[in-house]
Amino acid sequence: MLAVLGLLWLALGMALILTPWLELWQTNYFVYTYPALGLIVRSPYIRGAVTGLGVLDVLLSLEAIRHWTSAVAARN
Repeated sequence: MLAVLGLLWLALGMALILTPWLELWQTNYFVYTYPALGLIVRSPYIRGAVTGLGVLDVLLSLEAIRHWTSAVAARN
């Protein structure tokens, strides 16, 4: 269970790291619908904050996977 959670966190972290720097981040439905949101979303500070959350998520997932593998090794 912990390994699956770790892999899910890893995938989410990678998505949070990469998505703010893709074209998809700037050209989506919400930016066109709410122009004020576009000003916030295009800010490099917000992009950096989302990327930082992604890095923390990846580190958390690696720690969970390490903990799971050490628990499995201790049982054997």
